[in-house]
Amino acid sequence: MRERASLLFLERGRLDVVDGAFVLIDKSGVRTHIPVGGIACLMLEPGTRVSHAAISLAARVGCLLIWVGEAGVRLYAAGQPGGARSDRLLYQARLALDDEARLKVVRKMYAMRFGEPAPERRSVDQLRGIEGQRVRRTYQLLARQYGVPWTSRRYDPADWGGADIANRCLSSATACLYGITEAAILAAGYAPAIGFLHTGKPQSFVYDIADIMKFDTVVPAAFQIAAKSPAEPERAVRLACRDLFREKNLLSKLIPMIEEVLAAGGLDVPAPSPEAQDPAIPEAETLGDAGHRA
Repeated sequence: MRERASLLFLERGRLDVVDGAFVLIDKSGVRTHIPVGGIACLMLEPGTRVSHAAISLAARVGCLLIWVGEAGVRLYAAGQPGGARSDRLLYQARLALDDEARLKVVRKMYAMRFGEPAPERRSVDQLRGIEGQRVRRTYQLLARQYGVPWTSRRYDPADWGGADIANRCLSSATACLYGITEAAILAAGYAPAIGFLHTGKPQSFVYDIADIMKFDTVVPAAFQIAAKSPAEPERAVRLACRDLFREKNLLSKLIPMIEEVLAAGGLDVPAPSPEAQDPAIPEAETLGDAGHRA
C-alpha cells in the first residue's frame, strides 16, 4: 500500500480489461491505460461503467473502487479489494463491543488528533461533544487565518452548487482523504463500518481514522484554495490533495496509525493464521487468467 499512488478520479467512460490492460474507454473509443495495480483507489464519478473483468482485476490487485457523486461529494458504494480477514474483523468487533476497550481507543484517537491526553473520567459521548466544540473552533481559526468568510460547516449534497466555496472545497478535500483512508482500512483487513467515536454509518471507522489527520492535511489546503476563489475549486482541491498525500507520504503512515489506534484498546492482537494469508497475485498473471476465461 505504501508504494502506491493515492487516488485517481475517473468520469465519462467505460472501465474494462482489453488486450491485457486495465483501460478507460471514452465514447469515441480512445483507450486510456490505468495502472490499477499501483493506485490505492479509483473514484468513479457519474458517467462511468465498469465491466466484470475490470472489477475482478481491481479486487485481485487490491485497488479499491469507490462510486461517488459529481465532484466526489456523495459516496454511493465501495468495492472490496480482497484485504478483509476474519481474524482482524473479529478483533475490531471485540474492541468496539467492549465498553472499556472502546473508550481506550477513543481516548487514543483524541490524543493523536489534538496532541494532548483526553480529559479524565469522560464517556465516549462526552468526548464526542468536546471534540465537536474543538473542531468548530478550528474551522473558525483556519477561516480567519486564510481570510475566508465562514459561518459553519454546512452543505446539502442534493444542492452542491448552493454551498459556499469554503464548504465545497472542504467537502472535496475530505472526500479524497476518506477515499484513501478506506482503501488502507480494507487493505489492512478491517471493516470501514465498525467505528469507535463514529457509529452507525457505512464509513464510521473511516471517519475515525481520517479525522485524526484531517486538520493537519486536507482542511488547511481546502481553506487555502478557497481563499483564491479558483474557477474550478473542486479540481484545484483534488490536485492539491494528490500533491499533499505524496509530499507527506500519507499512505505509508495510514496502516501503522490504524494498528496503533486499535492497540490502545488493550486486547490481544490476533496472530495471523495461515489461511488468512492471501498471497499477492501479479497483475500479469491475473490478466492472463481473465483472458483465458474470456
